[in-house]
Amino acid sequence: MVSGVTYVFEDFELDATGFLLRRAGEPVHVEPRAFDLLRYLLEHRNRVVPKHELLDSIWGDHFVGEAALTTSLRTARRAIGDSGSQQRLIRTAHGRGYQFVGQVTVATSGGPAHVEREVLVGSGAAEVLTGADSQMIQFCDAGDGTRIAYATVGSGPPLVKAANWMTHLDLEWTTPVWSHWLRGLARNRQLIRYDERGCGLSDWKVPSFTFDDWVDDLETVVEATGLERFPLLGVSQGGAVAVAYAVRHPERVSRLILAGAYARGRLVRAVDESERAGAALDLELARVGWARQDPSYLQVFASQFLPDGTPEEWAGFTSFQKRTTSPENAFRFLEEFAIIDVSAIANQLTCPTLILHSREDVRVPRSQAMELAAMIPDSKLVLLDSGNHLLSATEKAWPEFLSHIDTFLAQ
Repeated sequence: MVSGVTYVFEDFELDATGFLLRRAGEPVHVEPRAFDLLRYLLEHRNRVVPKHELLDSIWGDHFVGEAALTTSLRTARRAIGDSGSQQRLIRTAHGRGYQFVGQVTVATSGGPAHVEREVLVGSGAAEVLTGADSQMIQFCDAGDGTRIAYATVGSGPPLVKAANWMTHLDLEWTTPVWSHWLRGLARNRQLIRYDERGCGLSDWKVPSFTFDDWVDDLETVVEATGLERFPLLGVSQGGAVAVAYAVRHPERVSRLILAGAYARGRLVRAVDESERAGAALDLELARVGWARQDPSYLQVFASQFLPDGTPEEWAGFTSFQKRTTSPENAFRFLEEFAIIDVSAIANQLTCPTLILHSREDVRVPRSQAMELAAMIPDSKLVLLDSGNHLLSATEKAWPEFLSHIDTFLAQ
């Protein structure tokens, strides 16, 4: 069961999953497009949302002009007692787009843990209460000015997680894709993670979008937290980022965990023209599929991450991804993933390394984990009985995954 999300501001409550707006407990009628617009602005309240993104996200394949957006915005403002002249809750950034600027509390309910959360949004940080733990979301600026959002949750010795596809520091707590990861990794320790540039609560429009930028962003987050020495976790392409960072900063990384990771992207590791053509075709399909938000393509894409999942889980994964970044950025990520290559530096790692990988991983074949194990001097490879690239909460491999991590970090 997926948790419901309710955004509370002033005396209003917007039930995102129940499609209901209330004021002082009483239902407020609002036209569906206006409701979707208001919900989207609340979900992305950390930034100015461009007009073209709102048109793409709310109207999808239906071609409408800015007049439709203006009408729905006026309706949404009227429903929450705001106006274009007041802009108390929805502010217009002239020539750019719109932003929800009111103070917001986010409450979630349902799901096995009945997790409830509160988000207090200020000028530079947000505190999120998750049961007995508290998540603090803060922001730091990369060297090129890109704003990076990072979060700490739990207490105890630190564990830093490098960013990977796709994350959202706030929404992750309500998606079955990531919620069990957060609870499991934050048990008896402090988990530090961040949204990479281009997605989640970090800036979506960025001056540069390269692998080196991702490594630099991890450096920026570490400096912002003040950590001196810590274990580092890299999941999927975040594994390559973690490897590069650990080579740059051997004095900082005490232990390295790589999960579903690889050293070389698909275009780099292609051994013949047929494999190169296949990799290029996948990229072209991704470009078209994400640009059109094609449901068939996105379901196939989701099934590569969760081949043992249900259609409902694939739909949930797809919905989460669409809320974490723009179609343009999704393709930019995939394009960069294909040319990742840390094979020349992986043998320079000096810290103990644990490599965890699903034996039947469809997205990243186990051969990539074996390649990493052969490259990294002090490494241990553990293959898990799963076909999922991202382990689900209900499969046998999940507690085994956590147990291996706990044992490795306790050594």
